[in-house]
Amino acid sequence: MRDAADSVRPKKTPENSAAEREEIISTERSFKKEVQSLRLGAGEIFRGEGILAVTKALLQSGVSYVGGYQGAPVSHLVDVLVDSQDMLDELGIHLETCANEASAAALLAASINYPLRGCVTWKSIVGTNVASDALSNLASAGVTGGALIVVGEDYGEGASVIQERSHAFAVKSSVWLLDPRPNLPSIVRMTEKAFELSEASNTPVMLELRIRACHVQGEFVATDNVAPKFSRRHMLDGPVPQNYDRISHPPSTFKQEKQKFEVRLPAARKFIVEQALNEFFDGEQNNVGIILQGGLYNAVLRAMNRCGLADAFGRSRVPLMVLNVTHPLVPEQITQFCAGKDAVLLIEEGQPDFLEQSISTILRKADIPTRLVGKDVLPMAGEYTAEVITEGLLKFIEAYAPSFDVAGAGRHLARIREGRTGAQQTLGELPQRPPNFCTGCPERPVFTAIKLVQRETGPTHIATDIGCHSFATFPPFSLGNSILGYGMSLASAPAVGAMMEKRPIAVMGDGGFWHNGLVSGVSSALFNRGDGVLVILQNGYTSATGAQFLPNSKGNRKDGDSTSDIETTLRAMGVKWLRKIDTYALPKMMKTLREAMTTSEKGLKVVIGDGECQLARQRRIRPQIAAQLKRGERVVRTRFGVDDKTCTGDHACIRLSACPSLTLQPNPDPLKSDPVAHVNNDCVGCGLCGEVAHAAVLCPSFYRAEIVLNPRWYDRALATLRNGVIAMLQPKSRTPLPVVAE
Repeated sequence: MRDAADSVRPKKTPENSAAEREEIISTERSFKKEVQSLRLGAGEIFRGEGILAVTKALLQSGVSYVGGYQGAPVSHLVDVLVDSQDMLDELGIHLETCANEASAAALLAASINYPLRGCVTWKSIVGTNVASDALSNLASAGVTGGALIVVGEDYGEGASVIQERSHAFAVKSSVWLLDPRPNLPSIVRMTEKAFELSEASNTPVMLELRIRACHVQGEFVATDNVAPKFSRRHMLDGPVPQNYDRISHPPSTFKQEKQKFEVRLPAARKFIVEQALNEFFDGEQNNVGIILQGGLYNAVLRAMNRCGLADAFGRSRVPLMVLNVTHPLVPEQITQFCAGKDAVLLIEEGQPDFLEQSISTILRKADIPTRLVGKDVLPMAGEYTAEVITEGLLKFIEAYAPSFDVAGAGRHLARIREGRTGAQQTLGELPQRPPNFCTGCPERPVFTAIKLVQRETGPTHIATDIGCHSFATFPPFSLGNSILGYGMSLASAPAVGAMMEKRPIAVMGDGGFWHNGLVSGVSSALFNRGDGVLVILQNGYTSATGAQFLPNSKGNRKDGDSTSDIETTLRAMGVKWLRKIDTYALPKMMKTLREAMTTSEKGLKVVIGDGECQLARQRRIRPQIAAQLKRGERVVRTRFGVDDKTCTGDHACIRLSACPSLTLQPNPDPLKSDPVAHVNNDCVGCGLCGEVAHAAVLCPSFYRAEIVLNPRWYDRALATLRNGVIAMLQPKSRTPLPVVAE
């Protein structure tokens, strides 16, 4: 029931490649307008958000090469760099959109032997996990040119990653970690100083940005962009002579380990002090103090303002030590700040309490009796919002600075709690709102098919993956038993599959396939003669992070050609059982999955579900449709609906598709109390609801309609004819029976 005109990705032809290129670009989130501010020169005022400020700081720092792999909350740093390609070309800066975080970290090898400043970015902590092999070797060898890694940190219930900290990798590998105050001047200064710190200590540097820092709005005074000394426009003379001490291989690694702590660490601490990277703010009450991570500064000041300990402009009544560099710590700065104080509150987000342990050790070694208070008044895990910090701050003040009047803050928190309690009593338990697939998402039909097939074959283990398709783990599908990492679903399934009679199903997207799935999953399954089913959802983009290009996309940032093809790659790898199905062809997808699960043929069975990301498609076709309508051209839109007189109110269609446009409305029949299904105006005409009703043998209540915009005479004539025939076939209304009073 899918509209045949509902095209997938555009086909490549020589004569339309330029037009196709523009069409493809329009599907991505674009920062073309915003990046113009990156051209601002010395003395001009830059206004924008955090990620754009970081990009401007990179250009002002004379960076030679940039790269990375997208991931929240720093996904759009790669997007901004791509949209800045013309500017990068003018400066001679090389841009590499990397296949994964490991390749991004390996890119920094250019800075080991050469005076090249480089910056890469990825999502932490999962991105740092992937990059850790290259990162460890990079940190061991050390760098000559400044090497910067911008990582996006995420905590709390709203985090899109597992709850771990980049700090662990910084400590493990002896990489310095910056956590700047979340305002644009601080972010820009710390980005620029990160390169200097890296060069002064021959060590890679991480810059940690939380989601609020990435999107914070502000302004700063710009400086001129700096063309790097060596670039694509000014080449290196040639390779440097080999220096085995700079290769991370025994016996050099032992020397490098000594260098880390005997040379690089002291150099880093010296630079931190001389450049005043950590900040100190005086206060009137010197018997207590607060040490905090720079990234928490805004939230801490908000909490202090509630407690009457700071004004609206950030002037604090309590001395503050702001750690814009959280690793390495400078013992002299810690002891100087804490000396003479009764107690110091350490505000450190996340767990384990790395800073609390380190600062406690520093104070004890210096024989300073100041009481360090941290996770005993603040939660060990989760995001430190202003409310959370206020609660911990109140406990600290009541215990160690009772002279401060913080009753107002206590009353404020009490009102918040009372409001929540009242809302809960009034509204009751609110239903959860788990994330869901977009309207018309091409991945939803695949999980509908799996659910319907399992109704016949019985349940089996389903290994899920990182990406949009992980939404299938939520109701109403509730499909998926584990997530082990991006592209790792197939690799996680064999041990379970060996213990079950039914073949396991592994699901991954085309992004996960190129990121890690091809090597870790497919090659391993073939080598071990695995007998499982792999479902690859090919929507043409890394959709979950903003619709970035992939090797199998019809084009990339440089031209309109695709780089690789998943089907060809799998056959070259040795996959023999392979089917490629339009994801919206539900009956065919069910038949293929049924065959994959029941065939006697052994070996890896791959089903490629092919359907363009609906968000990308809508971004692509809406401007085209608007232009057609403006020109007065005929446009046909497909819509689906439900005949409310036929609908029985069973709602199995909703349970099997979960489309946001498929909802409920009151039953028009006064004798029936159950609400009926209803398709609202968000429908994009994908046809899944109708396919589900047919495939599941549910009911005939769904209908398909074609909405003709700018209709021609024959459209009107045909509509008149159809309406006349329908009127003839409909029964004449009967005269109502008279009502007889008893």
